[in-house]
Amino acid sequence: MRQQKEITFQDIYREEYDDDDDDFEDSDWEPSQEEPKKWFCTNCTMVNLDDVLHCDICGEYKDSEILSLGFFASDVAREADHAEFKSEVRDGYKGSYTCKSEVDNRTAVGYDERMLLHSEVEMKSQPHPERPDRLRAIMASLSVAGIFPGRCTPISGREITKEELEMVHPMEHIEAVELTSSMVSSYFTSDTYANEHSACAARLAAGLCADLTTAIMEGHAKNGFALVRPPGHHAGVKQVMGFCLHNNAAVAALAAQRANAKKVLIVDWDVHHGNGTQEIFEANKSVLYISLHRHEGGRFYPGTGSADEVGRLGAEGYCVNIPWKCGGVGDSDYLFAFQQIVLPIASEFAPDLTIISAGFDAARGDPLGCCDVTPAGFARMTHLLTALSNGRLLVILEGGYNLRSISSSATAVIKVLLGETPKFEPGSVVPTKAGLQTVMEVLQIQMKFWPNLESNLARLQSEWPSFSFQNRKTVHKLLNKKRRLLTPVWWRWGRKRLLYDLLYGKLGSKAKRRARCWP
Repeated sequence: MRQQKEITFQDIYREEYDDDDDDFEDSDWEPSQEEPKKWFCTNCTMVNLDDVLHCDICGEYKDSEILSLGFFASDVAREADHAEFKSEVRDGYKGSYTCKSEVDNRTAVGYDERMLLHSEVEMKSQPHPERPDRLRAIMASLSVAGIFPGRCTPISGREITKEELEMVHPMEHIEAVELTSSMVSSYFTSDTYANEHSACAARLAAGLCADLTTAIMEGHAKNGFALVRPPGHHAGVKQVMGFCLHNNAAVAALAAQRANAKKVLIVDWDVHHGNGTQEIFEANKSVLYISLHRHEGGRFYPGTGSADEVGRLGAEGYCVNIPWKCGGVGDSDYLFAFQQIVLPIASEFAPDLTIISAGFDAARGDPLGCCDVTPAGFARMTHLLTALSNGRLLVILEGGYNLRSISSSATAVIKVLLGETPKFEPGSVVPTKAGLQTVMEVLQIQMKFWPNLESNLARLQSEWPSFSFQNRKTVHKLLNKKRRLLTPVWWRWGRKRLLYDLLYGKLGSKAKRRARCWP
């Protein structure tokens, strides 16, 4: 893998917003001696003034019940009777999809409450986006819908052994993570924290992924979803970064091979490139890694994942990167890439197990990914992948930092695992021009290793002059709106920008006034 660029999350967005600072005049505004009261949005973590009832960034209600009702919670008021509300939701869900037979279904879910103990101890200007509430919101959604517990089989948590971890990471990496168990608070990088419970949470996450894989490969479960944290796809052979301590997808892939899987496919749709997973398997022909991610010529974190990173040492072609040129990418571009690249390559590879590194930070409304994939889009991609590996599919949670987006998207994916067939009109997959260009560039590179792609490229080249693209103005409008939302409304009022600085306690630092962005 190419050496990683020295780039931080703040660097990425500093470029994007540098010209904003000249638009404001603070000279005629006198700051108050008293710090204004504020509250942090449960849904997206952003700061708001105390007298505002809805988050300026995501619109979530100040007293949101999303942690107890999931994405079913009202965004305008509190529910009076939770029991009655849950009953109504479950009744509505009963007829919303048809499950497979009891024998064919067997969807397993891995979850352990001890992973909630992994959290940032140090108080900062706003809560860390990778927080325990991510799992709480998903579990609340599944519970309200009667999906889990209920329709899925639980997998008990087990801490992975050092021997199993050594198949992915060297002992120095494992011991560095273990060392945090004796510390109240520590940091591997400026945004990758640990507390005394983090090493245990990371072992549980990896252990659940390994055990789910084994259950699927041995026929005890048809498919599964690992509701785990901390995430893993940025954890490389030796490095801890991007909130990730151990690489859960890599642990699962090697567990599958121990259970007699000869070939494993990993599809990573997290909005950030899984540089750690790529590094671990870039010289391994038995594991095919396909990643769809926002890239922007290396300016988006982590800066890796260009189309010409294809693997090495005889495993060229077993790393497939689909790097989006901009934000705002939605369902159509993702599904178009699935049709033209992901499925043709995956079908020829013929994996014995398919793993999805399911980051939901490409979801509509996520403040960090700034893309536009809907729950229906994630459901459709999941459904397309169930045709592989005789249905043996493991979904592993990675990123996703808007609680409504991550919980509704995860629920939509699990419904597919349970047997739902998402509604879809084949003729509706019309890419944007930028999306088509990305797909054609990847086809040009990958057809050297996967000859079945050559016909797709030839067809798209012939259709290019008359291609009817998705309305790019709509996409730009959406993206610009999301960019504006990265800072609160009152930031953009010019004379009140100092108020924002006071709230964050970061006066005098231009770089620190930028919107924070994590993988």
